[in-house]
Amino acid sequence: MVARDPGEEHRASTPLELLFDLCFVVAVAAASTQLHHGLGEGHWVAILEYAMVFFAIWWAWMNFTWFASAYDTDDVPYRLLTLLQIAGGLVLAAGVPGAFEHYDFTVVTIGYVVMRVAMVAQWLRAARQDAAGRPAAVRYAIGYTVVQVGWVLRLLLPGVAGLVGFAVLVVGELAVPAFAEARGRQTAWHPGHINERYGLFTLIVLGECVSAATVGVQSAITDRGLSADLLVTAAGGLVLLFGMWWLYFKHESTAGLRVRQSQNLIWGYGHYVVFASVAAVGAGLTIAADGETPAPVVGWTIAVSTCCYLAVSGYLHGLLRPGSVPVVSLVVVIALILAAAAAAGVLGTPATVAAFAVLVAVLLVLSIRAARRVS
Repeated sequence: MVARDPGEEHRASTPLELLFDLCFVVAVAAASTQLHHGLGEGHWVAILEYAMVFFAIWWAWMNFTWFASAYDTDDVPYRLLTLLQIAGGLVLAAGVPGAFEHYDFTVVTIGYVVMRVAMVAQWLRAARQDAAGRPAAVRYAIGYTVVQVGWVLRLLLPGVAGLVGFAVLVVGELAVPAFAEARGRQTAWHPGHINERYGLFTLIVLGECVSAATVGVQSAITDRGLSADLLVTAAGGLVLLFGMWWLYFKHESTAGLRVRQSQNLIWGYGHYVVFASVAAVGAGLTIAADGETPAPVVGWTIAVSTCCYLAVSGYLHGLLRPGSVPVVSLVVVIALILAAAAAAGVLGTPATVAAFAVLVAVLLVLSIRAARRVS
């Protein structure tokens, strides 16, 4: 296990990485479903629970993705340890309902222990076989082991102490890569491969949103029949998701990741909000289709999720490609989306969702023009 060439041509995601993503989207779907049920029943605490659960999902995915970009040997030990990580991810997914309904993170933590054992074993193998990358690999193994012990001990903390412990451990997790890469040779990840991996996971989460919203529309047709309101809501939701896809993929980020490596940690971490907000939009569109949730709840769920997505994805695009994001237009569109959410009680759900779609489409046109000027 030696580091792969970060300048390697035609570096693409492997079938094993795609399997990893597809299995992890099970956990994403579980979190989105629980958010949908919680908000549909008026339990706003579901937002906090969703943020906590989604951090666990995203961070496990990110740990594997960056390691694989540098040390994908694709031999038998590597495949077996990766499959073990996938199994841990599925255990995590099984624990999502308990985390939402009973604030019980025991199963989620067990899943994380399984994934962490495999991940630390990968880093230790890299440390043993790749002399140049050994210092960073050892620091990764030590850092993740220490923090994982903290996650297990956190299960003993009650109530507010548990929340404080969660926040402290999140900071610890985010600090591990900075600690590991601080001295010596940096891990030899591949900019083009990382860009593709993030793009593929964005696509998969968007696909999960389409699937969830489609099931919601199908259930509404079965229960109440087809109506003009349902058609407007479905069409608006589809245009909204199309716009979110186009805004993310209007240009690729490989060149920026290669040139501005000091900003890559921000770019990677910022995708927590990108992924989580996309899945939350799917939850919002699902409760929009049921026709029973009050319009303000639907409006604010979709609006806040969409605005977080637009703000963070716009910032990340601008970070790697300055001038490619029309900042003033972005701020105006976000303000108008929030205004439409505030007026959802008057507009109703169909008109509110349609307004969101139109505003995102307008921003897309302005963003394409701005990107062309930079080019």
